[in-house]
Amino acid sequence: IIIYSKCLCVLVQVHPENEDWTCFEQTASLDIKSFFGFESTVEKIAMKQYASSIKKGKEIIEFYLKELEDEGMTHVPRWTPSSLPLPLPRPTSLSTSPPLVPKLTVTPAVSIPLATDANDSTSQDTKQDSSALQADSLTEILAGTPEDKLDADYIKRYLGDLTPLQESCLIRLRKWLQETHKGKIPKDEHILRFLRARDFNMDKAREILCQSLTWRKQHQVDYLLETWSSPQVLQDYYTGGWHHHDRDGRPLYILRLGQMDTKGLVRALGEESLLRHVLSINEEGLRRCEENTKVFGRPISCWTCLVDLEGLNMRHLWRPGVKALLRIIEVVEANYPETLGRLLILRAPRVFPVLWTLVSPFIDENTRKKFLIYAGNDYQGPGGLVDYIDKEIIPDFLGGECMCEVPEGGLVPKSMYRTAEELENEDVRLWTETIYQSASVFKGAPHEVLIEIIDASSVITWDFDMCKGDVVFNIYHSKRAPQPPRKDAMGAHGITSPGGNNVQLIDKSWTLGQDYSMVESPLTCKEGESVQGSHITRWPGFYILQWKFHNMPACSATNLPRVDDVLATLQVSSHKCKVMYYTEVLGSEDFRLFVSGSVFAPFPFSTSSSPSLLI
Repeated sequence: IIIYSKCLCVLVQVHPENEDWTCFEQTASLDIKSFFGFESTVEKIAMKQYASSIKKGKEIIEFYLKELEDEGMTHVPRWTPSSLPLPLPRPTSLSTSPPLVPKLTVTPAVSIPLATDANDSTSQDTKQDSSALQADSLTEILAGTPEDKLDADYIKRYLGDLTPLQESCLIRLRKWLQETHKGKIPKDEHILRFLRARDFNMDKAREILCQSLTWRKQHQVDYLLETWSSPQVLQDYYTGGWHHHDRDGRPLYILRLGQMDTKGLVRALGEESLLRHVLSINEEGLRRCEENTKVFGRPISCWTCLVDLEGLNMRHLWRPGVKALLRIIEVVEANYPETLGRLLILRAPRVFPVLWTLVSPFIDENTRKKFLIYAGNDYQGPGGLVDYIDKEIIPDFLGGECMCEVPEGGLVPKSMYRTAEELENEDVRLWTETIYQSASVFKGAPHEVLIEIIDASSVITWDFDMCKGDVVFNIYHSKRAPQPPRKDAMGAHGITSPGGNNVQLIDKSWTLGQDYSMVESPLTCKEGESVQGSHITRWPGFYILQWKFHNMPACSATNLPRVDDVLATLQVSSHKCKVMYYTEVLGSEDFRLFVSGSVFAPFPFSTSSSPSLLI
């Protein structure tokens, strides 16, 4: 391993052109020459940690600026050196440690807590509330109306202990979903997981929840358990399975990772099938949590995972296998937060720290705190496995008396290996199995979809989700057929897009009102909204659905870049807005039948949620 690094340098100075401005500059360098072939992955990890450090620094600066404003201080004179001795500092709100100061913690990538409290049940939602929400937001939240309450028995039975602040956050987020996702919304248990994952920060929880609901809808994850049948090679060689429950009533999943031939499974099945199988495991875990909640009469919202690393060696660090593992972790972390109650890692070998260094930065910090790691046979002693699992159900391969149905694994026969072309031809890609399409929308470069109507009184229906950014949705009609679609918008912006597309149909020489006309009033769609609607056509011809970038008002007159803009440049993004959509043309008779089934609302524009995790 060869790594060259320079220490972090922070420079604070007065702006040379305006002494009322203070400039903060931060620089660091890291050059990774050799790291087991994962140099680019480690560099991305370092960039992610560096961006997080900058963001945390911004939060600290803003906190203390807010403290100054609260004390009535609107101007701080420029500092000048003094020849007089400085007096002793007087106690102020800035020289003491306020209870709500966000703390800046740096956790090394290999820092693993080896012992935690065994009683870390579903009451984890009570942690870090004081640091997650400021005092002013606390006053605002607690000033809710009297009816904004949940039944106490319902909370105790299905949600677990909630403070008034946490209960109010849940109600507010649910209300927002009801307003922006008309129709059915996710269960309270599901919403609560995302709130807990972001320490009950409303904005952050809402963002990741909307992204997850869109993802579930796009890939039809809600129907995965009914539609997915694992191949025989997975049934024979995937060394994982459900096994009773732990002492807290949580479903227990056992994974014999050290006995798994990760290279063989990737070569025989491909990355997509492995990902789908892991998603089906998580969906089954959610179902088992609901069952155990009914059985034990108390809320159970997460499960316990036992990972046996006996047999783990350098072959498990096969680069495509690690790449597949990192992608699976990324997808699971984004869409199944706070579902892992505890992770027991047993018989960790010497090679484990290398693997942990690669994967730990992709795991949420709250999740890492739930890891318990035992080397050798330490799990058999006090504070070991029996503290979390009843002795009667400890698997036989760990010294227990319970027969475990988890496959023993082994090497996948090379005769089952398939080429990349064969895997692609089998159409097993999870991301392509969807009726929805993705598009990118840029400032000055809208995305447009052409629909030709032969019979008047036909009905154009649409269903789209705003994955990122705000747009204005328009519908136009033209008797003239547009020219072949142009896909040069992204090239004109000097960027490329790894996913989605951008198509423009309306020629710049066309005049609104002459060459084409608007048939519906524009609709502004905000990020996170799910929109469904329909339009009954009055004339045959060509209809164009358009998603146009929504210009936001400028927030500052200064020419200096904002911290948020700097952070945005650190995150590689190929689009300003992203929309996922589906359109269909129905006959008027078919549409009336469609509306009677409550699939689309009978008015031109309406909003509705995806069917994800519905009540």
